[in-house]
Amino acid sequence: MRRRDAHEPQPPPVHAESGYSLLEVLVVIAILGMIVGLVAPAALRQLGGARVSITRQTIERLSSVLDIYQLDNGTFPSTSQGLEALNTRPTGANGWNGPYLRGEGVPMDPWGRPWIYRNPSTRSGRTYDLCSAGADGSASEGQLICNR
Repeated sequence: MRRRDAHEPQPPPVHAESGYSLLEVLVVIAILGMIVGLVAPAALRQLGGARVSITRQTIERLSSVLDIYQLDNGTFPSTSQGLEALNTRPTGANGWNGPYLRGEGVPMDPWGRPWIYRNPSTRSGRTYDLCSAGADGSASEGQLICNR
């Protein structure tokens, strides 16, 4: 074993209690909680706004498909025929030239619910209503997202 010289630097002492104190861990958790509390609501608002935007775009696309159906058949599907008339020939639709939608059936709205379709419309100045009940699923008139 080598003898140590008096001028040689000493190694730092080893502490048996290395690590983070409970107070330090709690402060970090509190800071992370505040960040999540501030960021999460903004992120959820953005997600909700994106779904509403997708809903409006899908309504416009389905409205265009309904216009093509009307050109072929002279009328829009009735409420009882619904949007299924775009994929399956309804009785009496002699000019039907479908299916008008690709894929398997009528798509659901962005919240996974079926579209609300009414012909004739319950709103003035409209031929038909094509609506989504929105995030809360409420079918009350004030909460619906509908064709313009």
